[in-house]
Amino acid sequence: MTAVAPSVPVRRRGRGSTARVRTAPVRTPAFVVLCATVAVLNVVGLVMILSASSVAALSNYGSSWHFFNRQVVWAVGGAVAFAVAARVDYRWWRRLAPWLLLAAAGLLAAVLVPGVGVMVDGSRRWFGVGPLRFQPSELAKLAIVVFGAHLCSRDPVRLLDWRAWRPLVVVTALLGFLVVMEPDLDSTVVLGTIALAILAVAGARPRHLTALGGAAAVLAAVLAVAEPYRRARVLTFLDPWSDTSNTGYQISQSLIALGSGGLDGVGLGAGRAKWLFLPNAHTDFIFAIIGEELGLVGCTLVLGLFAGFALVGLHVARTAPDRFGMLLATGITAWVTGQALINLGAVVGVLPVSGITLPFLSAGGSSLLFTMTAAGVLANVALQSTTAAARRTSRPAPSRARPAR
Repeated sequence: MTAVAPSVPVRRRGRGSTARVRTAPVRTPAFVVLCATVAVLNVVGLVMILSASSVAALSNYGSSWHFFNRQVVWAVGGAVAFAVAARVDYRWWRRLAPWLLLAAAGLLAAVLVPGVGVMVDGSRRWFGVGPLRFQPSELAKLAIVVFGAHLCSRDPVRLLDWRAWRPLVVVTALLGFLVVMEPDLDSTVVLGTIALAILAVAGARPRHLTALGGAAAVLAAVLAVAEPYRRARVLTFLDPWSDTSNTGYQISQSLIALGSGGLDGVGLGAGRAKWLFLPNAHTDFIFAIIGEELGLVGCTLVLGLFAGFALVGLHVARTAPDRFGMLLATGITAWVTGQALINLGAVVGVLPVSGITLPFLSAGGSSLLFTMTAAGVLANVALQSTTAAARRTSRPAPSRARPAR
């Protein structure tokens, strides 16, 4: 995952009155830290997917490498997407905002059609055949980021009137409704988190944000208890040890795995939870395997990497060349860190069990592909920020000579 370093214009005096411009490379600490963080997360994810999925893969497919090989293919595709997005000027995404929304809405509607969308464990969330599956809710997250940044970067004064950012709320509600119908409430919460983060940084009034956030929380609570399986998750969250053989089985096995890891873990590959005790060990609950095999040290490393991603993302947003870049970086940072918090909260028992992946770490092709694309866009904002700052510092000071009388 490399990209060309930004350049600073260095003027050379040529013949005549025109000046030639050559370029000199400039170091980009934020870009380097971001690339290193994403790379380490991907490497840790691949290693832990191999460990967490080996038993299930051998039992179901006859090869311990089945899920790992599939994830490697997606990781290579994600690396290519990251590199391309990091080289493309982030302002280009602004022109794609309406097309991304149309594509996301159309695909989310199409996936609900029987015979078109793939049904897995009672949810119709994917297109594709066999291992080649695509989840349109991941595209919806990227679409909300780009559209929200585009809409809220036009005129900050207009955002004081809630009607100026009403289209973002309507679009988020529409896409969220389609995602809930899959059903996938957790991804809907991520969409709302992205929209609220963009509005907060863009300058919407606090009282408007409070009212919107409160209404969204109430709606999420109603949806959480509306379906029997979601209501069971909420009740299990309140008392996970009340029914450890049924509704509380997954969270109890997750907590047992985390607790048995201790300080430095039982050793990479030596975990017991992956022996078909913990469901979804290599996807939604991979953090529990990390805690069991790598212990508190491994968990701290993962938490530190996500904290580093969040800090770099906020720095990039703060130093972005324009409002669109600032809001784009804000939305991507809220997307990755918000989704990570939801997943980690479910694994450690402070949130109800969710079906959402841990970014960069969990097995999941389309999730990794779109998350890597978003990280690449964030990397380009970092590159453009450094280039803009370097150009400002390289400009010659204005002449203070007095005009001749």
